[in-house]
Amino acid sequence: MTDSSALDPEDRKIVTLARSARARNQVAEGAAVRDETGRTYVAGTVDLPSLKLSALRTAVAMAVASGAASLEAAAVVTGAETATDEDRAAVRDLGGPRTPVLVAAPDGTVRATVTAG
Repeated sequence: MTDSSALDPEDRKIVTLARSARARNQVAEGAAVRDETGRTYVAGTVDLPSLKLSALRTAVAMAVASGAASLEAAAVVTGAETATDEDRAAVRDLGGPRTPVLVAAPDGTVRATVTAG
């Protein structure tokens, strides 16, 4: 585990944004991604009868819909130990295999940093 205060300020920001999205919307996960220009996109889990998306896939979709050409980093706040293969694939599609994905606990403590790879 990594103390979030030890993170780069921009990475700490996306963890904080992801945590806020999760809490504000009272959803299972919150996520944030940062594009190549430094813009951030924040999302929570979408759980409708006809549409189910993880928070991270929703954040990636928001970045794509807003014209992002690439991703620098992604963060997900979740009860899970790591990001799913599907979530990592979505990040990889836009950011490439080396894009870091910060996986944080609900309290904001980063459990792991994995690549989209």
